[in-house]
Amino acid sequence: MKFGFRKPSLKKRLSARTSIKRQIIHRSGLKMPRGYGWLRNPKKAVYNNVYRKTTFDIFSVIKKLFK
Repeated sequence: MKFGFRKPSLKKRLSARTSIKRQIIHRSGLKMPRGYGWLRNPKKAVYNNVYRKTTFDIFSVIKKLFK
């Protein structure tokens, strides 16, 4: 598990938005509502929840500075 600053990756950010799997799920209407990740994959949902609370993104820091 990682703690602290998250290193941004432009490549991962772009590939997550343009993947074939995402396009198929999005266009076919098979998306689950927000917050239902625990139903689809509970282990991954717990990991993501802890990861989100223990790390921070540089873009969120910049956003708070200029708010």
